[in-house]
Formats: sequence, C-alpha cells, structure tokens
Amino acid sequence: MSAVVRPGDVLLGAQAGAVLLPVCDHYSGVEARMKKSLALQAEMAEEFGACVFDVTLDCEDGAPVGGEADHAALVTELALGARPGMRVGVRVHPVDHPAFAGDVVTIAGRAGARLSHLMVPKVDTLADVLQAVEALDAADAEALPLHVLIESPLAVHNAFEIAAHPRVQSLSFGLMDFVSAHAGAIPADGMGATGQFTHPLVVRAKLAIASAAHAYGKVPSHCVVTEFSDVDAMRGAAHKAASQFGYTRMWSIHPAQIRPILEAFAPDEEQIHIATKIIAAGAHAGWAPVSFDGTLHDRASYRHFWQVLTRAHATGRALPNEALAWFDTLRNPTS
Repeated sequence: MSAVVRPGDVLLGAQAGAVLLPVCDHYSGVEARMKKSLALQAEMAEEFGACVFDVTLDCEDGAPVGGEADHAALVTELALGARPGMRVGVRVHPVDHPAFAGDVVTIAGRAGARLSHLMVPKVDTLADVLQAVEALDAADAEALPLHVLIESPLAVHNAFEIAAHPRVQSLSFGLMDFVSAHAGAIPADGMGATGQFTHPLVVRAKLAIASAAHAYGKVPSHCVVTEFSDVDAMRGAAHKAASQFGYTRMWSIHPAQIRPILEAFAPDEEQIHIATKIIAAGAHAGWAPVSFDGTLHDRASYRHFWQVLTRAHATGRALPNEALAWFDTLRNPTS
C-alpha cells in the first residue's frame, strides 16, 4: 500500500502556514498556579486527544525581586517534570535585565531540550533578538525556538525585521506595556476588552504585528484580556482576534479563558466538513484545479482549507476518518 501523502507537504510554502502552534498560550508565574496549569494541560490533553494549549511558565512577572535565580530554578524543575508530550515554554526576563543571562543559563541550559519555546519580552529591535540567540547558543540550546513580545511603538516599527529572523517562531502583542509606552496619549480603556479593538493606535499595532508575522510564516499571538471574570468579553475578544485581526493564537492568563479561546479559534463542524471534501477532491485530481459546488478551487484555496483542517486538529476537534488519515501522528499526546 502506498504511503499517505500529507496535503501540507504539497501545499504549504515558505509563508503562511509554515509554523503551526496551539491556538492558546496560557501564562502563570506563581508556583501553585504553574503546577495547576501543568495539571490542567494534561487533563485537557486526555479530554481532547491532543495537547491543545501551551503552558508558558513566567519568570518576568512571576519572580520576586531578588529571587530571580530561585524562580528560574523552580520553573526549570517544573518544565522537566511536565508530562511527556506536553508543550511547555518559559518567559525569561528582557535581554537588558540583570537576571536575563542567569535565566538562560539555568532554564535553557538544563531544560532546553524539553521546552517548546523561550519567550523573550520587550524586544524592540533585531539586536535584542540577536542577543537572545547568542545567549541560547552559548547555553547549547541552538534548536530552541524564540517567541518575542512586541510591546512598544519602536518594536511595532521593527516588527517585520524581527519576524524575519529564522529563530523567531511567534510574535506576541504586549498590550499593557504598549499602551503605557504612549505617556498617556492612549486612554486607559485602550487596555480593555472593548477599547483595544477600537483605539486607532492599538488597532494599527495589532494589524502591523499580524502582518509581519504572516509575511515570514510566523505565528501572531494576540494579547491578554484582563477582564478574566467576564466570559462574554473574553469570547468576543477571541472571536475578533481570530476573524478580523489575523491572529492564529492568543494568550490566556486565567484557566477560565482557555476554553473560550479554543472555541473562538477552532473551525466549526461545517467548515471542517467542507474543507475535508475540497482537500479530498484536490488530492484525487493530483492538486490540479477542480470545480466543487460550482466554485473553482486550485492550490491557493486548497492551502486555505488545509489550514482549516490543521487548526481543527490542533484544537482537538473531531475530524472525519478521511481527514485523520492525512495527519502523520495519532492524536494521543503521550505517543
């Protein structure tokens, strides 16, 4: 029997779709919450049959002043002790912080092979990326992907140059610091669930970051919603980020935000059904153009519908058997 050809091997080029990450990135920095986050990640992996969100253990906001080294050691042990198959990253201090070098030596040096990514905050220029890469390489973590936080007007200006670096896998928007960097020119409600989608400077920054990420096949990750007790606000923000602003991933800062993010970024049953049929028709035609329900489809639209299916797979959605055959690995996170 001939091997199954994955549509992604045929359809995906150097730009959009080059990197696929879980749609939710959950942050925690307090020891008890980090442990609960890792436990919840494993529980939901059992439920969905896939690791449906990343856990990023936080040093920048989680470490007490003067206790940075101890906190770095703690997150290293937690990462090393995470369940096999789970995606765990760490946010270190900024490259100009006195604790940055120690973070990298401890965390990347000991757990680099176990981590899914290292998040570097307050990246303003390509020089910051180069400094982070140099530190990782010196810690023998040459293969560890970098995620970067874009948190200032200067960083937004340099977003395309930052996204172009091959070690950068994802760009996240740091809303709170971005608003604060404007010396009061953006009102406080620009940090809220509503204002962040209406203030022109914030909207411009979000679109620039998403565009830069997609230009180089990287993943744009949307900012937090601080109103974590308002489920409707969370759902609305996640839906806008996914459907109107071009983001394919979003931060969570509370366990209650994880499922709304998964729901907002996951394709629905009808989208999955249509995508499966169109990809199957394209594969049967050897990826030549086909007519489906009176509409012409070719490799450009095949690429879109394959990305629908990969997003469905990454969010634990049920796929038809026909579509499951196109994925290389079983949806068992421990395999």
